[in-house]
Amino acid sequence: MKILKEHSNSAECVAECIKKFGVVIIPTDTIYGFSSIVGDDGEKIRQIKGRAETKPFIELVDSIESAFKISTVEIPDDILKFWPGAVTVIVPRKKELGGGTVALRCPGDSWLRNVIKLSGKSIYSTSVNRSNFQPLSKIEEIIKEFEDEVSLIVCDGDKPNGIASTLVDITSGKIKVLRQGSVLIKETF
Repeated sequence: MKILKEHSNSAECVAECIKKFGVVIIPTDTIYGFSSIVGDDGEKIRQIKGRAETKPFIELVDSIESAFKISTVEIPDDILKFWPGAVTVIVPRKKELGGGTVALRCPGDSWLRNVIKLSGKSIYSTSVNRSNFQPLSKIEEIIKEFEDEVSLIVCDGDKPNGIASTLVDITSGKIKVLRQGSVLIKETF
């Protein structure tokens, strides 16, 4: 396991680790997250967190254009005005990519978007915690708890005020807020 104390020059290293199906802990624009490449079934992250298979992960994309390659639905302008940013949107996934639904977010952090771009595809993201516990925000706690279970940890200081992304579902054609996060969004009926 490797710990990188400086995140600004580490995008290439993180992307290489992710491409090799490693699980990394990286700072996001909201909270620290476990990440791995999409295409991997996320099983390593599930084992670390103790997370049920029925709970899917968010997929982080590097651009709005990348989101349109994954989903069959146009994301409303009321949502896109917050992208890149701390809004996750649940949309139908294209049938050729497995169908069902997917939770997509284009993060506001340019370093993280670069990691995703260098990885060559979207990456899974979920909060750094064991299931049914609060996300960890102090980097020393994160290292102590998970250093033996991940391939890489990128340090970017503590995130004591970190708030998870706002989660909205647009699969019905309306905006339904499932979790209000740092971005306030109004539902449409």
